[in-house]
Amino acid sequence: MVKSINDTTTLNNGVKMPWLGLGVFRVENGPEVVNAVKEAIVQGYRSIDGAAIYGNEETMGKGIAEGIKAAGISREDLFITSKLWNADQGYESGLKAYEESLKKLGLDYLDLYLIHWPVKGKYKEAWKALETIYKEGRVKAIGVSNFQIHHLEDLLKDSEIAPTVNQVEYHPRLTQKPLQKFCKEKGIQLEAWSPLMVGKLFDNEVLKEIADAHNKSIAQIILRWDLQNEVVTIPKSTNKGRIKENSEIFDFELSKEELEKIDSLNQDLRVGPDPDNFDF
Repeated sequence: MVKSINDTTTLNNGVKMPWLGLGVFRVENGPEVVNAVKEAIVQGYRSIDGAAIYGNEETMGKGIAEGIKAAGISREDLFITSKLWNADQGYESGLKAYEESLKKLGLDYLDLYLIHWPVKGKYKEAWKALETIYKEGRVKAIGVSNFQIHHLEDLLKDSEIAPTVNQVEYHPRLTQKPLQKFCKEKGIQLEAWSPLMVGKLFDNEVLKEIADAHNKSIAQIILRWDLQNEVVTIPKSTNKGRIKENSEIFDFELSKEELEKIDSLNQDLRVGPDPDNFDF
């Protein structure tokens, strides 16, 4: 059971990944990113999740540097993720994009590098690039994002190295049970993006009732549900109070009945694009 912000899951290659992290999607490049990242690190977060397409890797890097200094920790204490964008999916272009991300972030290596979306006809070449970077010891772990079961099956057919992580949209309205089961069987860690469904669940009566019973916020209930389902979670916030609140999920536990109640909210409803039907 996940008991503290320092707890980690061990990926299929032995690398340890924190259960809770901060996401920086849709956080404007500038002081907002710097402050959010620094604040999270000072408050005990050790995982920061970004991507090339977010357009804020430079300021994310600055926030990491300031956070390391302010918290008195080392780079090795952190788990930093970035993602290969669709336009750069290919072998040479994938290698180049990785170097570009490192340069922008001001880092020597990443802990996790993901293929951002399963672009048809491109993700296998991209995966070869990630395998090369991994084999050369320049990244601690490689994985994918937004891959459905059939994408994973296709990738696993020809890959030398299995993905360590699959980061997908995951929240009480999109529980992705078959995908989670498949990933578990294959030793791939599921990770949730948009775990709070961009605030669309904050007036849900079922969640409100459970939150009241534990004297917690609905956000805290959802994040705890993630962890008890063995899903890594990376809520986005730039608000100091909410960054703190999102990390205060280790002093209570949801009952089996409560977990089932939350599971029953599933409607296979997405707030983001459909991985089987996107055009970017």
